[in-house]
Amino acid sequence: MTERLSMQDVDPAALKAMYGLEGYLARCPVPRRTLHLMKLRASQINGCAFCTDMHAHELKAEGESDERLFSVVTWREAPWFTPEERAALALTEEATRMGPGGVSDETWAEAERHYSPSELAALVTAIATITAWNVLNVAVRTTPGMLRRAAAPAAAPA
Repeated sequence: MTERLSMQDVDPAALKAMYGLEGYLARCPVPRRTLHLMKLRASQINGCAFCTDMHAHELKAEGESDERLFSVVTWREAPWFTPEERAALALTEEATRMGPGGVSDETWAEAERHYSPSELAALVTAIATITAWNVLNVAVRTTPGMLRRAAAPAAAPA
């Protein structure tokens, strides 16, 4: 696939606004690993190859196990996730898929059992933010791995 548009080249102010949300999430009270798991799961649901690739690599770089990383898509059946992570992932799935009833009372109540009001606010903001990133990157066909390749040291000439 070919990238349709470079948001950075065309309108960096739009990305700056998105990075403002990321700045909030970097300081929020929810564990970083939980946020990355949520971002990975939402990106899988939304079919965003760029974000799925990026968050899987970020999790791996932060020490996430292969078992957990490979099982995010089947987290309900896998034994590797904590009750807190399961609540966050359930909330992520329901808010990302946003059916007519929105997030169920049962899913919200389970999230409330594990997270404070400020943490719940951060969880919802994280879901909204990654969904916006997914829409942006899917629409313009951002190339998976491009940031990692750009950051890699240049190969030595042969």
